[in-house]
Amino acid sequence: MWWLIVGAVCGVGAGFFIRDRTRSPHIVSFPDVAESVLVPDSEAEIKVLLDALPMGVVVLLPEGQERFRNTVAMSIAGARHADVLVEAAAERLLVLALRGLESREQIQLAGPPQRVIEVRAIPLTDGGAIAIMDDVTERWRIDQVRTDFVANVSHELKTPIGAISVLAETIEGETDDELVLRLTGRMVIEAQRMSRTIDDLLELSRIELGGEMLTTDIDLADVAAEAIERVSPIAMRKGVPLLLNSEKGVAIVSGDFFQLVSALANLVENAVKYSDQTHQVDVRVLTTDTTVSVEVEDRGIGIPADSIDRIFERFYRVDRARNRATGGTGLGLSIVRHVATNHGGEVNVRSREGEGSTFILQIPRVLRPT
Repeated sequence: MWWLIVGAVCGVGAGFFIRDRTRSPHIVSFPDVAESVLVPDSEAEIKVLLDALPMGVVVLLPEGQERFRNTVAMSIAGARHADVLVEAAAERLLVLALRGLESREQIQLAGPPQRVIEVRAIPLTDGGAIAIMDDVTERWRIDQVRTDFVANVSHELKTPIGAISVLAETIEGETDDELVLRLTGRMVIEAQRMSRTIDDLLELSRIELGGEMLTTDIDLADVAAEAIERVSPIAMRKGVPLLLNSEKGVAIVSGDFFQLVSALANLVENAVKYSDQTHQVDVRVLTTDTTVSVEVEDRGIGIPADSIDRIFERFYRVDRARNRATGGTGLGLSIVRHVATNHGGEVNVRSREGEGSTFILQIPRVLRPT
């Protein structure tokens, strides 16, 4: 019976420990099982193996009595509400498995933290049944992010495409030169907005994969200066002064110059876009014994407290109407977060609505010998 249990837990296509009659133990894939005989060394060893699994395992005899429950499954059989829900699902599905029906169920536990447990019950060929309780929270979260991402990308690209289509239809047959000029100008704006979204998506994809990083020792003072140079035309048009406070030669980090400039330019550009005229944006490069921090402080509209935890999500916008006016894609802060992660650092924010925000990009420091 135990080899049936191991097979059910590992699943089709997983590796099994096989002992045939002529060779020493080795690992083969599932298709080889037909040509070999699965012989556990002992029931005790199989129990140790199942106890080491990160998922709960419960085994029933054909008569319905419990044969085995591993350590994780024992911890689930508690008095907490979440445990009761999981245990009840396992019992319910095991009844079906004893009738020869395989089934599964996902249970979403509110938390905090939110968790998703998948319970699967499988009939065994000897008439018994096995239930497997697996924490699939991370897999579920990734699926949710993927679904939201596809929906958001579709929306972000569909909006300018729809606007361009409507404008083109309006222009068709129009004889008023002034109106045609105004509408074509609007089409250019929508096309540029779509292009920025695609460019940011490509940049985010490249940075998320962490590929093509040209890692060298970099002075973050140089990175800050380059980022400000990039954003200066926008700041000048809006009348927002930019002030850099840094010291050359001390803020040394190991990383990709272009990724770091991209991240910092996003922070500075956001600060400018959400600042009113004459409201200065300060960029400060600060060092400690172990880290280098770049702080970007504005005196703009600030961020509501209930949005602080979400602003680094793709396409998340605190104020969609304001963001449309500033031309943002909603991807800039997500790019910043991934650049920070790629460099072993982090990005944080301090903000109060109506008073402004300070974003802090922190990267491990490289100490040069004196």
